[in-house]
Amino acid sequence: MALDTQAIVDQLKDATILELNDLVKAIEEEFGVTAAAPVAAAGAGAAAADAEPTEVNVELTEVGQEKVKVIKAVREITELGLKDAKGLVDKAPSIIKEAVAPEDAEAIKAKLEEVGATVTFK
Repeated sequence: MALDTQAIVDQLKDATILELNDLVKAIEEEFGVTAAAPVAAAGAGAAAADAEPTEVNVELTEVGQEKVKVIKAVREITELGLKDAKGLVDKAPSIIKEAVAPEDAEAIKAKLEEVGATVTFK
């Protein structure tokens, strides 16, 4: 069976973040693989561990009591629509932003904690 690569790429362009996340999870489960980046060589890994991270992922770990306010904050941070932002909040713990500079991650964390959410960096 031949794949129509361009048709797949076109479908992915129109997908929401939640749909893409579900796709990745389904592929990981179906084929027993992971989409995580491979680990660097031991020497390079040790040097990187000593340095400050240049990018972090911001994870919403707990929503707290003000779910509506958290959804609004997530919409503002991610520029997602209401349905997608609500989906991320409902699936907590979930990654809100990937590959963010540490300073920007702190600002995102402050904004979400202001409305009662709990945030961690990965």
